Amino acid sequence: MRLAFCGNDNASAYNISAGVLRNVCFVDALNLVPHVFLLFITFPILFIGWGSQSSKVQIHHNTWLHFPGHNLRWILTFTLLFVHVCEIAEGIVSDTQMKSRHLHLFLPAIMGFVAATVSIVYYHNIETSNFPKLLLALFLYWIMAFVTKTIKLVRYCQDGVPFSQLRFCITGIMVILYGLLMAVEINVIRVRRYVFFMNPQKVKPPEDLQDLGVRFLQPFVNLLSKATYWWMNTLIISAHKKPVDLKAIGKLPIAMRALTNYVCLKEAYEEQKKKVADQPNRSPSIWLAMYSAFGRPILLSSTFRYLADLLGFAGPLCISGIVQGFQNTTNNTNITEKVKDSSNSYLSSEEFLRNVYVLAVLLFLALILQRTFLQASYYVTTETGINLRGALLAMIYNKILRLSTSNLSMGEMTLGQINNLVAIETNQLMWFLFLCPNLWAMPVQIIMGVILLYNLLGVSALVGAAVIVLLAPIQYFIATKLAEAQKSTLDYSTERLKKTNEILKGIKLLKLYAWEHIFCTSVEETRMKELTSLKTFALHTSLSIFMNAAIPIAAVLATFVTYAYTTDKPLQPAQAFASLSLFHILVTPLFLLSTVVRFAVKAIVSVQKLNEFLLSDEIGDDSWRGGDSSVAYESCKKHTGLHTKAINRRQPLRYQLESYEQPRKPTRPVEIDDIAIKVTNGYFSWGSGLATLSNINIRIPTGQMTMIVGQVGCGKSSLLLAILGEMQTLEGKVHWSKLPDRQMNTEGYFSVNETEPSFEASRRNRYSVAYAAQKPWLLNATVEENIIFGSPFNKQRYKAVTDACSLQPDIDLLPFGDQTEIGERGINLSGGQRQRICVARALYQNTNIVFLDDPFSALDIHLSDHLMQEGILKFLQEDKRTLVLVTHKLQYLPHADWIIAMKDGMVLREGTLKDIQNKDVELYEHWKTLMNRQDQELEKDMEADQTTLERKTLRRAMYPRESKSQLEDEDEEEEEEEDEDDNMSTVLRLRTKMPWKTCWRYLTSGGFFLLFLMIFSKLLKHSVIVAIDYWLATWTSMDNVNDVRSTDDVKSTNKTYHVAVFSILSGAGIVLCLITSLTVEWMGLTAAKNLHHNLLNKIILGPIRFFDMTPLGLILNRFSADTNIIDQHIPPTLESLTRSTLLCLSAIGMISYATPWFLVALVPLGIAFYFIQKYFRVASKDLQELDDSTQLPLLCHFSETAEGLTTIRAFRHEARFKQRMLELTDTNNIAYLFLSAANRWLEVRTDYLGACIVLTAAVTSITEGPHSGFVGLGLLYALTITNYLNWVVRNLADLEVQMGAVKKVHSFLNMESENYDGYLDPSQVPKDWPQEGEIKIENLCVRYENNLKPVLKHVKAYIKPGQKVGICGRTGSGKSSLSLAFFRMVDIFDGRIVIDGIDISKLPLHTLRSRLSIILQDPILFSGSIRFNLDPECKCTDDRLWEALEIAQLKNMVKSLPGGLDAMVTEGGENFSVGQRQLFCLARAFVRKSSILIMDEATASIDMATENILQKVVMTAFADRTVVTIAHRVHTILTADLVIVMKRGNILEYDTPENLLSQEDGIFASFVRADM
Repeated sequence: MRLAFCGNDNASAYNISAGVLRNVCFVDALNLVPHVFLLFITFPILFIGWGSQSSKVQIHHNTWLHFPGHNLRWILTFTLLFVHVCEIAEGIVSDTQMKSRHLHLFLPAIMGFVAATVSIVYYHNIETSNFPKLLLALFLYWIMAFVTKTIKLVRYCQDGVPFSQLRFCITGIMVILYGLLMAVEINVIRVRRYVFFMNPQKVKPPEDLQDLGVRFLQPFVNLLSKATYWWMNTLIISAHKKPVDLKAIGKLPIAMRALTNYVCLKEAYEEQKKKVADQPNRSPSIWLAMYSAFGRPILLSSTFRYLADLLGFAGPLCISGIVQGFQNTTNNTNITEKVKDSSNSYLSSEEFLRNVYVLAVLLFLALILQRTFLQASYYVTTETGINLRGALLAMIYNKILRLSTSNLSMGEMTLGQINNLVAIETNQLMWFLFLCPNLWAMPVQIIMGVILLYNLLGVSALVGAAVIVLLAPIQYFIATKLAEAQKSTLDYSTERLKKTNEILKGIKLLKLYAWEHIFCTSVEETRMKELTSLKTFALHTSLSIFMNAAIPIAAVLATFVTYAYTTDKPLQPAQAFASLSLFHILVTPLFLLSTVVRFAVKAIVSVQKLNEFLLSDEIGDDSWRGGDSSVAYESCKKHTGLHTKAINRRQPLRYQLESYEQPRKPTRPVEIDDIAIKVTNGYFSWGSGLATLSNINIRIPTGQMTMIVGQVGCGKSSLLLAILGEMQTLEGKVHWSKLPDRQMNTEGYFSVNETEPSFEASRRNRYSVAYAAQKPWLLNATVEENIIFGSPFNKQRYKAVTDACSLQPDIDLLPFGDQTEIGERGINLSGGQRQRICVARALYQNTNIVFLDDPFSALDIHLSDHLMQEGILKFLQEDKRTLVLVTHKLQYLPHADWIIAMKDGMVLREGTLKDIQNKDVELYEHWKTLMNRQDQELEKDMEADQTTLERKTLRRAMYPRESKSQLEDEDEEEEEEEDEDDNMSTVLRLRTKMPWKTCWRYLTSGGFFLLFLMIFSKLLKHSVIVAIDYWLATWTSMDNVNDVRSTDDVKSTNKTYHVAVFSILSGAGIVLCLITSLTVEWMGLTAAKNLHHNLLNKIILGPIRFFDMTPLGLILNRFSADTNIIDQHIPPTLESLTRSTLLCLSAIGMISYATPWFLVALVPLGIAFYFIQKYFRVASKDLQELDDSTQLPLLCHFSETAEGLTTIRAFRHEARFKQRMLELTDTNNIAYLFLSAANRWLEVRTDYLGACIVLTAAVTSITEGPHSGFVGLGLLYALTITNYLNWVVRNLADLEVQMGAVKKVHSFLNMESENYDGYLDPSQVPKDWPQEGEIKIENLCVRYENNLKPVLKHVKAYIKPGQKVGICGRTGSGKSSLSLAFFRMVDIFDGRIVIDGIDISKLPLHTLRSRLSIILQDPILFSGSIRFNLDPECKCTDDRLWEALEIAQLKNMVKSLPGGLDAMVTEGGENFSVGQRQLFCLARAFVRKSSILIMDEATASIDMATENILQKVVMTAFADRTVVTIAHRVHTILTADLVIVMKRGNILEYDTPENLLSQEDGIFASFVRADM
């Protein structure tokens, strides 16, 4: 057959006798002209443009502009393309019914399609390069196309073509579209004036795009890129080369920043407040405020959602049509179709839609559109949710900064509540917003679905729908139960963590006393409770999964059985498969419903909590302190006053007080302008309405030191806070003086030890007060940031301040000096160190007024003196700053210029010390007696120097033996990544490889039987489900074949047989669903149980060196975060992954079985899928980590702010903290946005792949299919694939992240344990060994690990039974190592220790350690009763315990406690003083009647009094035992029988103390001299 444009079966085709335009074929040819014109013009321009562009791959986005009507143009062009496709299809279908090819029917349409595509590509390029003049070509094209199409339409009208004909409709629609596009083009000319106007308009791109930091381009790209997330490609592909970090994701666009949204929401909320202002009992509605601020995007998202849901019903309808059409063609092959002649070549729409291929293409397009709308809806809700969360966080934060202090201190608002608001309530609301569109989309979906089912199957459809609806409430019930189970699990795991934490903190003691197993069992008990609660959790999870899988099977069974028995007509394949796919659609909303309802309930509760919080009391507006906050104030030149006398420690304070008659400064009458702050007639309360402070009249002189003294709880701190405006003023006022103008105008500010001006720019802010609170408050930041606190850095001043607070030695100990992170997540400092940092912060600030609230409370005497001298008297006084000091240390009273004495919330006296001495002799005398007492305490204090201790503990925490190297990294893979020189390829391989090995380890840790059971039941279940559908296909197809020939009774037996098999299979499917969901959860539980058990035992039996080298937090993390993931997250992920993978595989198998050709098409799709998942997993992992890591600082910032409210407000740093909060929120939000955009990127791609699978399956089965049942089956399965493909990838990515936890746990499981078994059996060791306590040390060599240098070298010593031995030596001389060697805590690689004739290396460790006792340097107590602390094994009688307590001089103290021996000890023994704790440890050592006691620097951390008790006890109660004392102060071993002096692991001197002292030049003698 020859090709001809107008066909060659009709002679009149080229006849134009009736006029050119009367010829159909000519009009079609005319239609080609505009398209060809466009292609000719644009191709060269595009090629030139692309050629020049290729040099810079991507034009930088700061030139991106959207021309007016941008979105409308894209929408119109897409519609145009769709209509072109219809036109092509219509042409081709009409053409198949002709005798010969008629090219004019479809060729112009194809050219039109190409031209439309080119037009949009061309437009996009012009837009990105911002060169509108070239748009003229498009303008001309639209006009020409419009004209030619109109001519065609007019011609049809003249011919009288009826409206029902498809071709007429298509032409009409095209005319409208071309007209609209022309209008859009005219609009661009009107707005941009690029042609026909004199002055074209200059336009700048949006300001976000000019900022190169903004990488989130979703709002700025064109419509196609928006819909497919094309702009994400660069990020996702680059993630493969190097990990995504915060720099790669850049900043948030302005419209999404927390500040922008906060302003929106705040305005809306204020509106609501105004509305209810006159109705006192109604509170403003946050719901309405949220709606007015974020209503529009929610509506947009809901619209998208409706469109997607309606398009979703195209699937079942197309399946039904295709199967029906297929059936008709197979049945009607014998009837020959009549061939139409060319004159009547018009198709009606019904005929067009009867064509199976047309339906397949329609199904494909509908799927693509549906998925695009669905993802768009998800994206819009996610973005709105993130915006809402940002706004809420900012609102909460602003409220926190204005909270009245009484709320926090009176417990109306606890820190916990505030943290919950931030961490939980805002997230609940965000999630609710994500699920919001479901609320109104679901009912529509359900109603539509039921209507369509009713149309297909009649009444029996309602039976199936009823099954689904009735089972939905059960889902809700299960969901609530799940939440409860999760809560109880959480309680148990917190308890377990507390116990684990205690074990890890006291691990050394537990090992030395051989008590590991006792504590281990206690943790295991809690873990068993936790596992029980996890079992209920797992049961409900598996029930929920089971319901998901079983409900559709049950519904289908009910429906088809009813149908078979209620109607006479046999079931058609078209009905069967369309209804099956409708059931699949129906089930989804019903499941989501339970989740959405649950979240809606939670959201309502959250909003109530938020509202309560936002309406709670605020601090009063302290306008009197607002003032003009930047009054210039320059201090005078360095003032040379009389310097304070050095405080003479040896001369008692009372003499100093007497001799300190003449005041330091010449007194002058205090005038008004010399007063910085004046309180008149003040009554202040903490919000209860009762005045805490009453009748306060005080003044605080400028530039002088005012001291506030009084007993504990008399309102000293409250007075400071009242002045700062933190308390409620009942009456009276606080007056802050304006400054007089008599300052010298020396520009500049002179610090302690410099003469050149510094801080030129920063004028003193006089309304800001430097304030150091009583409870030290630190930021999670470096030491330097904590001290500077937002002021400019000035080196000399910083140094002066750190010296004054004697912080330098502490800073030197920290691993990174003053750049070390401290605070909650940083390094833990002791109380004194924290307090000094806070005082340093107050001193460093450049403010006029400094308030110090009891700065000496946690400091020992040396530090206090140093701080007083250097910091307060020198540094502050020389700057002429006004200082208000609250203190209990009366010895500093002589330095005060002004004293305020308080009692019971009132001012007792006010004036100088001299005034008080003259006027109130009684008070003065009272002070003198108090000072006497303080003097005596000083004598004691001089001995125990607390600071050195604090530093020692810090050093111990910082440098646990040579460990620092190993701090961070536990992951081999990551280490490999770090090596820069490592060639790229291996790194890439590591980043893209799934951790299969870890997965296998995890699966096998659940036991091989369960693993086998799981795999077997899963495979069986999926085979049964496939069998059900297969049976349905054969049943329906059979019925149709037998329809004509068989009699009634044959039919009924057939029916019974089919229904029976169908029911049996369905029943089996339902049962298997239950079994599989249970086995997965059961296996997960077993794995979790085994992993935790092994981890705990491994760690508890680990060598002590492991604990010295691994930070405690890291080990705890394995027990908290990682165990939680293994317990609760991996099983459901694994279940979901296996289910979706098997579904996809069985679907592909089924389609391939029906049409083998499908496999050929599958190859390219498979390759595409592989690359998509490979790239996505890597990027997703990074973005998830970013999201997690940016969340923590945000939460910490909130809790920090709430804790340090008074300090922040006193300093007036609210603005700085708000700024920080906004930055942290935005950082977290951008990470989350990118994560959700990456998820959309993946889902759009997998959905499009799914659509392609559906198309290929449809086309192959139509051409090749065996019979209609299988066509339906293939299509049904192809449709399910689209739903599950992205789940496969998402679950893979999640599993990969979660397997990290298993891997970390495994890295600990490979650790070496201590060798617990000895050569001797425990039964061979005598019961009462060691009886004598004789110790022989023979040639002992010890090292900590076999790759380290020995710490003891060939030590030889002999200790007789009952001897008291002292060991001394400098730090690091090996004293402690020797004590550890007795317990085999270290590696003895040569020589031996023999105790009572038995070599200790032959003993089992447990036996050895349980027979010796030791008192450690740090007293460790565990939470529990006192009895448990003394004797956890419960072996001793009460009398024995009381005897021990009496020896340790604790008996009376314990008797006075409620419960006596059963009195509780809090965690770490916090409810006892350090001295008391050490005495408890002594009692513990006494309870264990062992003949050898080792004291390892036991007196290092206690005061003199306790030390004397200890010494006495050792001499008396332990008289008959061998005692080895490792001394940190030599005088403690002067009474010993034998002294060993060590140096560098060798024994230098070994003799009685008398002999050693007689050697003048001996080391021991020099130690003793130094210690005196």
